[in-house]
Amino acid sequence: MKTAAQFLDQRQVRRNFARAAATYDQVAVLQREVGRRMLERLDYVRLEPQRVLDLGCGTGASLTALHERYPKAAVIGVDLSEAMLRIGQKQRSRLRWLLPFLPGRRPALLAADAAALPFKPQSIGLLWSNLLLHWLDDPLQGFREAYRLLEIDGLLMFSTFGPDTLKELRASFGDGYLHTQRFTDMHDYGDMLVACGFADPVMDAEVLTMTYASFDDLLTDLRQSGSACAMRARRHGLMGRSAWTEARTAYERLLNDGRLPATVEVVYGHAWKTPPKKTADGRAIVRFDPKERLR
Repeated sequence: MKTAAQFLDQRQVRRNFARAAATYDQVAVLQREVGRRMLERLDYVRLEPQRVLDLGCGTGASLTALHERYPKAAVIGVDLSEAMLRIGQKQRSRLRWLLPFLPGRRPALLAADAAALPFKPQSIGLLWSNLLLHWLDDPLQGFREAYRLLEIDGLLMFSTFGPDTLKELRASFGDGYLHTQRFTDMHDYGDMLVACGFADPVMDAEVLTMTYASFDDLLTDLRQSGSACAMRARRHGLMGRSAWTEARTAYERLLNDGRLPATVEVVYGHAWKTPPKKTADGRAIVRFDPKERLR
């Protein structure tokens, strides 16, 4: 039987984000930009959810924007890292103290695993997830949970990173260990959505290029945003000075106008949970998952 975290070290994910909680908002430029682009995509969606779930909310950068877009909805933020949630709560409390006229209720916050969420089936109208899936050992299980939670005609909207992300960093190391997360192809995500029962998933991707003044600046950015590698096949011991020098030298061959590039492939997807299909005599065709009986 397959056990959880075959490839991903979930405890290391928690440690990474706990260590990064205090610095995350200072360096999470990419995460906020991807979230902004996701919000723009909601302009083309007709939806009036009663409950919105931000899965992998981090410090809560998207919670305010989601509440402003759906002011009548209850907005819930869920993240694996309690430290990230605490930092976000502290920042929102301070902002509300400085600006007491801000409208709206405070979002509910909960620390939970995206693959086993403590919510009732069909209890969410919009499930929003910005850059979470590559932190799951099995994205398919995350999609199954999303399908379970969504109401009929509910919407899943997400972003994640594709396989070209940090390709320069991977190529710079020749020690046989993993130095980035495992990133899944866009088409594989589409297949997972169909397998879970979602109707007509829409997938697309764009390639962005971040630039850094030095190799060390890139590594610092990854560490301070919680994005350091948490795969089980990463190097667990310290790297020697010569190995670091080789990796730095290899990466610096890409230097252009004093900046080093870091490719980011951003994958976007959305899919609807539609009513069950019916046979000619009116019987509904529903998916049966034996695991549901164990909940």
